[in-house]
Amino acid sequence: MSTGTYAPKPGAAPLGRMIAAQTALETRMLLRNGEQLLLTVVIPSLLLVLFSTVDIVDTGDGRAVDFLAPGVLALAVMSTAFTGQAIATGFERRYGVLKRLAASPLPRWALMAAKTLSVLVTEVLQVLLLTAIAFGLGWSPHGDPLSVLLLLVAGTAAFSGLGLLMAGTLKAEATLAAANLVFLLLLVGGGVVVPLEKFPEAARSVLELLPISALSDGLRDVLQHGAGVPWGDLGILAVWAVLGLGAAARFFRWE
Repeated sequence: MSTGTYAPKPGAAPLGRMIAAQTALETRMLLRNGEQLLLTVVIPSLLLVLFSTVDIVDTGDGRAVDFLAPGVLALAVMSTAFTGQAIATGFERRYGVLKRLAASPLPRWALMAAKTLSVLVTEVLQVLLLTAIAFGLGWSPHGDPLSVLLLLVAGTAAFSGLGLLMAGTLKAEATLAAANLVFLLLLVGGGVVVPLEKFPEAARSVLELLPISALSDGLRDVLQHGAGVPWGDLGILAVWAVLGLGAAARFFRWE
């Protein structure tokens, strides 16, 4: 036997491997959670099918699915990056999971990175599913895929920052109630299924500044109208991302 063959070698795993393992764990936990699946998969899919096939809301000229698909993609990003992440992180914080993870070799910033990567993996699955459903309903998108990617990434950053800010400052029960309430309010007033043109002008000028409105309108400009990069909407999302992530980094409490 060579010397040191079975000698212990204590120490943390490489950082990349730790982040990958935590990302896989976070993704599995999200996909196994029935309430999370309801928010991230079932509700967006049902809304897309229902409002595309039943004439409930006047979506303007053209087929309803061409208007609804971009809005539902924006809703999917919000449901995962904001609502789902806020609720899950809030209860992890309450039960001391974050406190214990913070004491592990995994750095705190790496834990947040793993959560963000888990959100992105989930969003890829959401986009693939919703796109397949939309194509089945006769959707014919236009525009530059790079513009769509920029909007989705900026929207994810904006909603992720706001979700972590809420989860890191409020109690878990308050986070649960507030996240679901915000989800419902933005679903109705964020241009997802109801065009912002249907609202009074004074209210519309405020609603257009919301991240969900910027994301849904930006995606609609590209995918429905074939426009280039919607810099105005992208700028609104960037401002929300900087404010949300900055505030989350400053005020997030681990226990």
